[in-house]
Amino acid sequence: MSLVFAGITPHPPLLIPNIGKEKIDLINKTKEALESLEKEIYVSKAQLIIVISPHSSLYKESFSVNANTHFVSAYDNFGDLSTVRDWKGSPDFAAKLSQACKTKKINLQLGSQEKLDHGATVPLFYLTNHLKDVQILPLGYSHRNAMEHIHFGEILKDVIEEDHRRIAVIASGDLSHKLPKKKSKKENFDEKLIYLIKEKLIGSILDLDSSESLKNAEECGYRSILILLGVLKETDYSFESSTYEHPFGVGYLTGSFDF
Repeated sequence: MSLVFAGITPHPPLLIPNIGKEKIDLINKTKEALESLEKEIYVSKAQLIIVISPHSSLYKESFSVNANTHFVSAYDNFGDLSTVRDWKGSPDFAAKLSQACKTKKINLQLGSQEKLDHGATVPLFYLTNHLKDVQILPLGYSHRNAMEHIHFGEILKDVIEEDHRRIAVIASGDLSHKLPKKKSKKENFDEKLIYLIKEKLIGSILDLDSSESLKNAEECGYRSILILLGVLKETDYSFESSTYEHPFGVGYLTGSFDF
């Protein structure tokens, strides 16, 4: 049917109450921003949420899609044995995307794992509270160059437009992992990327791929965002940053696109 929502989210496990506990107050702006995005997605009546996670299966030469029929979250790696969420999968969309990538000669690994990584499940913990029947499609990016991530997003957009469902796309990823806890006067990678997204300077965003600033940032969200920008290519959009904070030295950006 159509793309009805697009957004960028971080995924710190500290956002899960049983993990973050009192520390969750230090990223309360991010928590509130995710709750606000959840309202937007609910109003959009999304039937399928595509979530691009840096912590999905990562291949050097290939993108990935998880075609399982059912997904569960588990946070035992973070000491939380009680928080569990589950979602329905969308193997039919995964199959359509796989065929489209074959046609366009883009490498896509088709997998089937029930347990989702925290890059997907932390944002979904907040974004699906009132969408109990929503389907989920987890995607993973690759080590291929920036332009190929844009191209993969364009293919994804074509499949979205041919589908019968109302679809949301979430680019999950934390920005720089090397930020000072106190604000620095020096422009950092995160500030530059957020500015370029708002100004829709796609060429400059692509140029970051070979920059020292990207390498030094040690981020995990750049390629997720590239795929989403590919989905939005040739769309008249604006980006609204709900919040950006970095109390632990890692940049957390939350925002949505209007189109």
